[in-house]
Amino acid sequence: MNSSNTFTPIKLSDLRRSLAFEPGKGLWRSGDAGRAWRVRQGVVRLDSTTSAGHSVFGSLAIAGDIVGCETLLFGAYTFNATALTQCELSPWPEGDAAAASASLLESLAKAQRRAADLVALRGGQAVDRVLGLVRLLADGAGRVVLPARQDIADITDLRFETISRIIKTLERAGVLAAVHIDGVRASRGYAVDLSAMPA
Repeated sequence: MNSSNTFTPIKLSDLRRSLAFEPGKGLWRSGDAGRAWRVRQGVVRLDSTTSAGHSVFGSLAIAGDIVGCETLLFGAYTFNATALTQCELSPWPEGDAAAASASLLESLAKAQRRAADLVALRGGQAVDRVLGLVRLLADGAGRVVLPARQDIADITDLRFETISRIIKTLERAGVLAAVHIDGVRASRGYAVDLSAMPA
């Protein structure tokens, strides 16, 4: 996990309202008591903890996903969670039980598809892995907020130096063009043009 990660537990008084988090902010640790949340904006990194106490990349949650639903069964979180980008989370479930059930099933189906996508990001050509992550995180307007380089390296199972080189190559090719996105550091926001990628 990114060594700049900071962790302050969510307070009980915060469990009933939407919360905003800065990139690198630790949201909760495995074993903490808590509740389920819907990711309204941003990307959340989920890590498991090895028996030696090391954090290992597990998955990603993006806007629309429900995280922490295991607390409904076990009363505690299974994963460590960190905001990779500026995030907003709201308490889940939001409404009546029938809607909540359908919402959870839809979120679990998306999470299962994303798990397959994430496995694919850990094999193959290095540039294809990074482009796969860009596609996964890009919004409908063709913009993407990239996580920190070390987080991208952890997600794609590549070296930090390789990530930096690939991102510079994609910038030179016009695939990634730096843009200002409100609330995002200048080095993280990009417009994406996949058609600019050389064959």
